[in-house]
Amino acid sequence: MPELPQRDLDLTAKQLTPWLQEHLPGARNLEVVGLAKPSATGFSNDTLLFDLHWDEGGRARKAGYVVRIEPTGPGVFREYDLSLQYNIMDILGRKTSIPVPALLSIEDDTSVLGAAFYVMEKVEGQIPPDNPSYHMEGWFKEAPEAEQQKVWWSCLHTMVDIHKLDWAALGMGFLECSSPGETPLTKQLNSIASYYDWAARGIPHPTIEPALRWLVENKPDEPETPSIVWGDSRIGNMIFRQGECVAVLDWEMAVLGDPEQDLAWWLFLDRHHSEGVETPRIPGLPSRKETVARYEERMGRSVENLDYYEIFAATHFSMLMMRIAQQLVHFGFMPTENGLAFERNNTVSRLLARLMELPAPD
Repeated sequence: MPELPQRDLDLTAKQLTPWLQEHLPGARNLEVVGLAKPSATGFSNDTLLFDLHWDEGGRARKAGYVVRIEPTGPGVFREYDLSLQYNIMDILGRKTSIPVPALLSIEDDTSVLGAAFYVMEKVEGQIPPDNPSYHMEGWFKEAPEAEQQKVWWSCLHTMVDIHKLDWAALGMGFLECSSPGETPLTKQLNSIASYYDWAARGIPHPTIEPALRWLVENKPDEPETPSIVWGDSRIGNMIFRQGECVAVLDWEMAVLGDPEQDLAWWLFLDRHHSEGVETPRIPGLPSRKETVARYEERMGRSVENLDYYEIFAATHFSMLMMRIAQQLVHFGFMPTENGLAFERNNTVSRLLARLMELPAPD
């Protein structure tokens, strides 16, 4: 996947230095070193890594930081609420055992970097890659089978811990979906339908539209009390050290809903990263059946609607792929005709068609 156009990193480092000085008042002689965009970032935000060197108390110090900047061009999401992500991690970091990066501060003044941003400490570790898929190559594929399984189960156990949180006691009612509807699922269905209308630009999609109708017509019963749903639940959004999850990242899709949504999204993304891209799944990883059984054991409840929420995941992800295709056209990586074809026919929409037993998108 190509990278989006880069911002002027030298200028960004100069702009960031006085802001860091203001938020680290005890530091002297601050220097932003090695500001760079990591190779494995997605399309929803602008993420930069850097080391910060400074003097404090007569001693030289150094630490790694991450700055996440609100996108200024056409984004994957219609709205990008940076403060939502920041508030989620702030609460989780202060009040729970969920591992999230330590936060420095958030900045709403767009005059500093040209867009809102926040800065957090860099967490050292490894992330299973999305592109190319971790089933194809990379450290995770090459790791011993015992470590692969440890990563898999650590991800699942952390996800269960998220689902068991008392969001009301934590003051996280702000995660309720703002779209109209009587239940969390109805609100989310209305939300993604509205997103589709925006992303499709009036051009019918042969796979997403019947999938949306099916989701509305086959809504399952919902839990009496919703849970925190991470939203973009996958091992590629976690940092691991020695097989243990040490940070949960990317909270822009978090919402209150049925926790099975997260399990389904995670399993669908794993299926996409193997079957969807026509590569064998890592043989030593736990199976879908084993994963569901472990989730049920940890949650203390049975999984009832996994197939429904997997189609929900595939439908929603297919919509996000439409916006990624439009970004590729906008930034000159793909001609318009190819972009329109890619919106309809890509690895995600083909897998959605398979799940729905529909013809492959043309």
